[in-house]
Amino acid sequence: MTARTTRRTTAAHSRIAAVSAIAVAGALLLTACGDQTSSGSGTKESGGASSSAALFSKLPKKYQDAKVIKVGTDAAYAPMEYEEGGKIVGIDPDIATALGKELGVTFQFTSGTFDGLISSLNTGRQDVVMSAMSDTKARQEGLDDKGKKVGEGVDFVDYFTSGVSLLVKKGNPDKIQSLDDLCGKKVAVQRGTIYETTFKTQAAKCTKDGKGTLTIEAFDTDAEAQTRVKSGGAVADLNDYPVAAHIAKTAGGGNDFEVAGNQTDAGPFGIAVDKNNAQLRDALKEALTAIIKSGEYTKVLEKWDVKNSAVTEATINGGK
Repeated sequence: MTARTTRRTTAAHSRIAAVSAIAVAGALLLTACGDQTSSGSGTKESGGASSSAALFSKLPKKYQDAKVIKVGTDAAYAPMEYEEGGKIVGIDPDIATALGKELGVTFQFTSGTFDGLISSLNTGRQDVVMSAMSDTKARQEGLDDKGKKVGEGVDFVDYFTSGVSLLVKKGNPDKIQSLDDLCGKKVAVQRGTIYETTFKTQAAKCTKDGKGTLTIEAFDTDAEAQTRVKSGGAVADLNDYPVAAHIAKTAGGGNDFEVAGNQTDAGPFGIAVDKNNAQLRDALKEALTAIIKSGEYTKVLEKWDVKNSAVTEATINGGK
């Protein structure tokens, strides 16, 4: 991402922030499996296989025969996907379960490193990637961060919208609603993340507009940044919207933080499919359309308190 093209591309920083966030929230320790080919505790099946499902006939024959779609993910990004009790759970697995009911197949999630997920499609280890992956033109065209061609690219079925959100102390005592409200104040953030870059950009804008200095305190972990906000030493932290919403819901039993204002820099997350697998891509699009229409999609987002990230229709390659 501007912010979006780098989030979940520079996954280590985003993921460290997410895992640290959950540590502060008091959730279970998350441990991701190391290889997409493993099939141990990091594997979860979502959805029940049934040839009588409405869209079963839309699938390529190999999936009709196997009744399984193999999904690559990096299960260390709560609440999108993470491990709990030896299973991969979260928003993505729940959406996959709903899709599986429409398609009559099981979505089998296996966790691996984020930067290896697209290559897992090219090698056939996985059929799709569902890992809060931003749909970008670069990924569609197989380009690296410098614009160099490194692969054939992938197609995306866009199913979720996410931007970055401000996390403030419960009750929002400083009445923060936007980045502009931070001018003249102090913020806390994890060092080296895209969120620190966003704050630096805003600091320059505050100075240029003559609205006061935005002071940035950077920490090794997002947990430290959250502690600073909770204590009142800073007015806000910054994170992906689903992560921020999850922290607000769980930290201190929901009494420590809240999400302030609207998401910024919002863009789509997509289910990545190999470009040579258009029939599967189109079947997934039809299944997503079906669960949006039936309301099952909304139920998942309501369960995780991320209704603001809903898409209203299924699209292919809508990222910029």
